[in-house]
Amino acid sequence: MSADDRRTESIARPATITRKRAILEVTKGASTGARVEFEGRVRVGARPCADFVLDDARVSGVHCELTIGADLRVRDLESKNGTYVNGVRVVEAVLSPGEPFHIGRSKLRVLPVDGLVAMPDHAPDDFYGLVGQSPAMRRLIAQLEPLAEADTTVLIRGETGTGKERVAEALHLASARAHQPLVTVDCGSMPANLIEAELFGYERGAFTGAERTFPGAFERAHGGTLFLDEIGELPLSLQPKLLRVLETRKVQRLGGERSVPIVARIVAATNRDLLLEMLAKRFREDLYYRVAVVTVEIPPLRERIEDLPFLVDHLLRSIGYDPTPFLTVEAIAELAGHRWPGNVRELRNTLERAASLAAPLALDRTAPSRDPIDIGVPLRLLKERLIADLERRYLAAMLAECQGNLSEVARRAGVERMTVYRLIRRHGIRPTTGARS
Repeated sequence: MSADDRRTESIARPATITRKRAILEVTKGASTGARVEFEGRVRVGARPCADFVLDDARVSGVHCELTIGADLRVRDLESKNGTYVNGVRVVEAVLSPGEPFHIGRSKLRVLPVDGLVAMPDHAPDDFYGLVGQSPAMRRLIAQLEPLAEADTTVLIRGETGTGKERVAEALHLASARAHQPLVTVDCGSMPANLIEAELFGYERGAFTGAERTFPGAFERAHGGTLFLDEIGELPLSLQPKLLRVLETRKVQRLGGERSVPIVARIVAATNRDLLLEMLAKRFREDLYYRVAVVTVEIPPLRERIEDLPFLVDHLLRSIGYDPTPFLTVEAIAELAGHRWPGNVRELRNTLERAASLAAPLALDRTAPSRDPIDIGVPLRLLKERLIADLERRYLAAMLAECQGNLSEVARRAGVERMTVYRLIRRHGIRPTTGARS
């Protein structure tokens, strides 16, 4: 196979994609019989802000979430009383179709919906800088296209490095406001007094050092889009002031007496889960509902590995390098084997380093110390995730070493055989064909 053939094979696009759907059903408890059909994600809890509300006093406001991707997962959302699978309290677990789990006094299960919904191949390879043809990216683009035509306030959620600012830019460029300013304020990089001045502006003499009048970001974005990046970092003391501006659509400069009308679309972004921040009283509830009119979720790179050929081509061309050496089947397979904790930003840095040094790809898939620390996650949850990842990798390696002999795995790991069974179920690991007990 020639290099051109291998490159063509690696970036071939699918004709259609399918969307997986499922039904979440309550089989025990006060809400027995309640069910909801969903795709992507559904959040379960006792408060109305949850997607699926249970009548259960032992269930937290937003207790857990179910996601459908490459597999079906349940994830506990720092609930008070925990989420249980097979009697084991879990932070996150892979579920088999129909497998029960418990929260509070309720028992639930997830059943797949017969038949998959097909989406025709109409999404562009590049939507104003957003690149990809994976199901996750095409769902994202399908959501962004109509949003771009509206003036609805949008909240963009995604892990560090997924490209939240790029999504905000795409929304702006695809809108009728494209020829007006796109103004960005990073709410996590400045102290409170500077953020206030940057957002609302100030009059000359408003404070020491204010030697001239300064229009704030709301005014500078007139007719265009104001992007509030990392809004989850905004100090509580400033949140009421921001809420007032969003509700009245008027801003008053510091030291000023006149209110200026706001004519700008508001787009916010965060790597925090603002719904959980709201329940923990770290983010105002009224402000949450004002900024999260529509929420857009950016998939992490590990959930759209199919997009690697498109991303490699786009990223290297954007920084002036020839992508051809990295678009072979072998190179894409090497990249696909990495989990990309730093997402697209990490991919870009990896490619730029290799291309600039004319060096082969160097990926470290094992060192957790290289993973960026997400300070938006509580320490307890971060430790549990690291331990779960260590368990998963250890068990997979041990199963391969012992050729699927579960008794040998248990002996060498120094645990009971039933512990091995529970870990296999918890982490969704498929033992080697012909595994022996």
